[in-house]
Amino acid sequence: MARMNKILVTGAAGFIGEKTAELLLRQNKKVVGVDNLNDYYDTRLKKYRLSQLKKYANFSFYSTDIENFSSLKPLFKKNRFDAVINLAARAGVRYSLENPFVYLRTNTLGTLNLLELCKDFKVKKFILASTSSLYASQKMPFKETLPVNTPISPYAATKKGAEALCYTYHYLYGIDVTILRYFTVYGPAGRPDMSVFRFIRWIDEEKPLQVFGDGSQRRDFTYVDDIADGTIRALKKMKFGVINLGGNRPQKLSQMIKLIEKYLGKKARIKHLPAHKADMDATWADIHRSKKELGWTPKISLEEGIRRTVQWYLENRNWLRKIKV
Repeated sequence: MARMNKILVTGAAGFIGEKTAELLLRQNKKVVGVDNLNDYYDTRLKKYRLSQLKKYANFSFYSTDIENFSSLKPLFKKNRFDAVINLAARAGVRYSLENPFVYLRTNTLGTLNLLELCKDFKVKKFILASTSSLYASQKMPFKETLPVNTPISPYAATKKGAEALCYTYHYLYGIDVTILRYFTVYGPAGRPDMSVFRFIRWIDEEKPLQVFGDGSQRRDFTYVDDIADGTIRALKKMKFGVINLGGNRPQKLSQMIKLIEKYLGKKARIKHLPAHKADMDATWADIHRSKKELGWTPKISLEEGIRRTVQWYLENRNWLRKIKV
């Protein structure tokens, strides 16, 4: 990690990308950020995150797409990257059923483009952001050694494809690769299509919450600062490894709603919808490997994380009310 001085962070205007880049910048690393600023959700949120990074002198940004090999190549020619952290992705299980092609292009082809350039320009380290969605139908807590051969959404399938490519490029070309499987990341400036952002908005505006299922589904909620910390720790030399980053304490969706009610000081009105076929009933990360290999454990509880997220929302409510959820 000490020799990792210049790092490419893809998806730098994204939720996890911005926080990871910010933490690297605080550690005096030089960060080159890439993002295509697509309109999957309101770009005002992406521009807000980007504005936080542009405060740092050692940050540079390029508006380009990891799907476009020819636009990426000049960046690798110009910069001698010590590592690539690939956080650019099409996320969201449900939307992947509507437009699977864009998920394949970004999540799988985009990863291939980056790996090929790492090979050509002899980049030492590659980190891939993957997902707990790969563990569908497996026994909990989810261990990295479980066979993840039955993805139940195009999103999960395209991430599985990206993971397979990572191993191939490690095996053939010796690229040091760490794959991180994230578990339900939330926090300030989160994606507006995710439940925490939506539920805060809807409760604040006294609109009914749209809850798929009865609210008893459990998620291993993980605060974004913890995720960024674990991601940066994964820059260490590992040859090849898959590591879970999760809260290690599954909580019911209904409990998360109660915490939002507590810190907003308002009650939720809930509209239950049928459970979605592509959703998992529960997620729970086994984090023994992250403790052993990275010295990482989550520090922020769900209650503290929701408190911070609600506080950020209230501080930015005037413009956040214009964001479509």
